[in-house]
Amino acid sequence: MDEALLRALTPTVIAVFVRRGADFAAAEDAVQDALVEAVRVWPRDRPRDPQGWLITVAWRKFLDAARAEASRRRREELATAEPPPGPGAAVDDTLRLYFLCAHPSLTPASAVALTLRAVGGLTTRQIAQAYLVPEATMAQRISRAKRTVSGVRLNQPGDLATVLRVLYLVFNEGYSGEVDLAAEAIRLTRQLAAMTRHEEAAGLLALMLLHHARRPARTRPDGSLVPLAEQDRGRWDTRLIAEGVGVLQAALARDRLGEFQAQAAIAALHADSPTARETDWVQIVEWYDELVRLTGSPVARLNRAVAVGEADGPRAGLAALAGLDPALPRHTAAAAYLHERDGDPATAARLYARAARAASNLPERDHLTRQAARLNARLRAGRSAQ
Repeated sequence: MDEALLRALTPTVIAVFVRRGADFAAAEDAVQDALVEAVRVWPRDRPRDPQGWLITVAWRKFLDAARAEASRRRREELATAEPPPGPGAAVDDTLRLYFLCAHPSLTPASAVALTLRAVGGLTTRQIAQAYLVPEATMAQRISRAKRTVSGVRLNQPGDLATVLRVLYLVFNEGYSGEVDLAAEAIRLTRQLAAMTRHEEAAGLLALMLLHHARRPARTRPDGSLVPLAEQDRGRWDTRLIAEGVGVLQAALARDRLGEFQAQAAIAALHADSPTARETDWVQIVEWYDELVRLTGSPVARLNRAVAVGEADGPRAGLAALAGLDPALPRHTAAAAYLHERDGDPATAARLYARAARAASNLPERDHLTRQAARLNARLRAGRSAQ
C-alpha cells in the first residue's frame, strides 16, 4: 500500500472537486472517505489509474453525503411547516433516526460516530476533534460502522446513553459556532427528556439550557471570545437559566446521579453567581470530584485542576495539573492561566503562545494569542521601567 502516493494525490483530487463547485470542507470529507476505501481495496486490487479511481470513488461519496444532507434539510423544513402537535410529546423522525443509527450491532463509539456523520450533519474532522483522535482514525471508524450496518435492517433502536452522547456532541459543535446545531440539539433533547423521563436526559437538557443561556455574552462584536470571568452577566438569558435549574433540581431529586447531571450542577453554580468573584469554587470542585468518579474523564480532571486553582490557590491547581497528560487539549492554556495567577507572567506568556499554536479553532487561537501579547507587553514595560 503506497501511503505516500495517497498523500500526494489528495490535494489534486480535492482541487478537482473545488473546480466542480463543491464546498472545500465537503470535498475534503469525501476524499477522506475515499482514502479509507483505498486502504481497504488497493492491497488486493490496485487500480491502473489511482487518481481516476480516487476521483470516482470520492465523487460517489460526495454525492451520497449531499443527498443525505438534502434529505435532512427536507425533514427539518417539513417539521417546521407542520401545525403544532396535540397533547403529548411529539417525537419526530430525526430523533428516531438517532436511535436507529445507535444500532445494537455497533459499539457505542462507532454508533456515536456514525450518527454524528449521517444524521447530525457533522464532518469527519469535527467528530475527530470531539473525540481527540486523528481524522484518519475517525474516518476508518465511520467506514467500519457503515460496513457493519450495511446488511442490517435498521429496525432495532440503540440505547439511550449513546443517543445522549450524540446529542451532547452535536450541541457542543453548535455552541462553538453554529447556532442552528445547538438549537436543534436542545429541541431534540426536550423531546427525549419528555419521552423517556430519564434523569440523565433531564440532566443533559439542563446542561444545554444553562450553557446556551450564556451564549449572548460569550463573544464580542468582532467575534473574539470573552472568558467566563469577564462576561457581562446581565446579558445571560435568565429565563433559560431558571428553566435549566428547575429541570436539574427535578432530576437530582430522583437520587440517581449521572455525568450530565453533575456537569449541569457545575454550570448552575456558575449561573447562580452574581459575579465571577462570588463563584462557589469549593462546591464546584466537589462536583468535579463526582464527575471524575463517574467518568474518569481526563477532560474532567483538567477542568477540576483549574477549579482547584480557584478554590485553593494557583499552586494547588498546578499540582493537580501536573498529574495529567500534557497532550490533553487546553492543558497548556490551563497551565498558562494558573502560572499567570501565581505571579509568573514570563512562563504564562510562553505557554499562552504555545497553546495558541495548538488551538483547533480560530477564535480560541486569537484569544490565546492576545493573552500572550498582553503579558509580553507587560514584561517589556517592566524591563523599560527598570
